[in-house]
Amino acid sequence: MHTTGTEAILEKTIRRHPLLSPATEDIRKAFALLCHCFANHNKLLACGNGGSASDSEHIVGELMKSFACRRVLPKDTKNKLIAASPDKGPYLAEKLQPALRAIALPCHSALNTAFDNDVGPQLAFAQQVAGYGDPGDTLLAISTSGNSENVINAVITAKAIGLKTIGLTGKKGGKLKEICDVAICVEGTETAEIQELHLPVYHALCKMLEITFFGAQ
Repeated sequence: MHTTGTEAILEKTIRRHPLLSPATEDIRKAFALLCHCFANHNKLLACGNGGSASDSEHIVGELMKSFACRRVLPKDTKNKLIAASPDKGPYLAEKLQPALRAIALPCHSALNTAFDNDVGPQLAFAQQVAGYGDPGDTLLAISTSGNSENVINAVITAKAIGLKTIGLTGKKGGKLKEICDVAICVEGTETAEIQELHLPVYHALCKMLEITFFGAQ
């Protein structure tokens, strides 16, 4: 892993968004937790509602492909692709990228709507955590109020089966602040204000992770 520059990324983010200053140490804690998760070949699950659902997908998009630096497949993976297909393998070996494994729970509309209809609308994220989650994985739970019931249920389920939990919420923190291993509570009490500050938080975390795991490339 390559760690040079991660603190500089965080410091730059705080300079540009000074309202995040009170959350600086919790962002560091979340970064450390995520580093441990990915270093041990575990994965991130992310969930939220509305704009926070979009944020979940945004985060996964930054982690699963190159974001701020170049990513190159390991040589042995390239060789296996070429061996699997002398025709297509070289192209795949050149274009594919290593990923930090992450799944956005809100985007599985068929599963979520089926579970909402058949069982209960507050349980779909928890069901996915029960299905996808492995001990050592991490759940990123996003809720501007900190009290979204389907998100809280997902956190409880995650903790029960051995996942670490990170809450991304507003100033008051709500229940997420009480039950998550790390809670990043940004300034603001209105949904739009909170969401505006969530974006630089997760952009910083994604950049810090990418530089840690792929910066040496």
